[in-house]
Amino acid sequence: MKTLKTKSPKVTLVGAGPGDPELLTLKAVKAIRSADVILYDALSNDTILDYAPLAEKIFVGKRKGTHYLSQEQINELIVSKAFKSGHVVRLKGGDPFVFGRGKEEQQYIESFGIETEVIPGISSSIAVPASIGIPVTSRGVSESFWVITGTTSAGELSNDIALAAQSTATVVILMGLGKIAEITKIYRDLGREELAIAVIQNGTLETQQEIVGTISNIEELIRKNGIGAPAILVIGDVVHLASKKIREGLDFNLEDEFIFQNLNTIPFVN
Repeated sequence: MKTLKTKSPKVTLVGAGPGDPELLTLKAVKAIRSADVILYDALSNDTILDYAPLAEKIFVGKRKGTHYLSQEQINELIVSKAFKSGHVVRLKGGDPFVFGRGKEEQQYIESFGIETEVIPGISSSIAVPASIGIPVTSRGVSESFWVITGTTSAGELSNDIALAAQSTATVVILMGLGKIAEITKIYRDLGREELAIAVIQNGTLETQQEIVGTISNIEELIRKNGIGAPAILVIGDVVHLASKKIREGLDFNLEDEFIFQNLNTIPFVN
């Protein structure tokens, strides 16, 4: 009598990137195509799931104020499906290890003796600013950058923002739009009202919207333009290097004297 060969359990944590499906890595596509089960977050672009037409697909995503499943339930479901079906792909927006709780999931899965693999994704913290021509670092402007969550697991503003605001580094804040008043107050209290800031909604998608301003006027611009979550905040002098199209669309003067003071031979980036 023939016995059916069962598949060995395996879990691959895959970063889906910032939203544009063309920014998915080739390795990610290969893993998705080989999946028996896909557990996916509230992805920016569900067309990514088309790479696995035969796989079982289970939505376990989270959006602000709405958790379809708790993290504990997700962990248990991953393990259960791996033992039952074989290869499980845990598909997460951005990169699994950048505010994605990927390491927590990996440690839980491996405690059951299940093989795991991590496929990094392009993080929105870098890709979304780049989509409007903003580099997170640039010679003569910014030597480093911080990537900070705007809202901690306790729902509070991260204390790291107050530390980052004292530096000359670029500060990229994810999940921070709802805390914009608190964030701008930190910078105003440091006398940095004229520091440039960009807010980018739905980064890399066709529905992307962006505004560029200063700490002093960004809240007004957010209201005026109806910018909502999900959005990324980029704070620092690198915002002056946004693409020419973005700069020309401003309805106010974004101070750029620093360009001529600090970038004597470096032209604006187009």
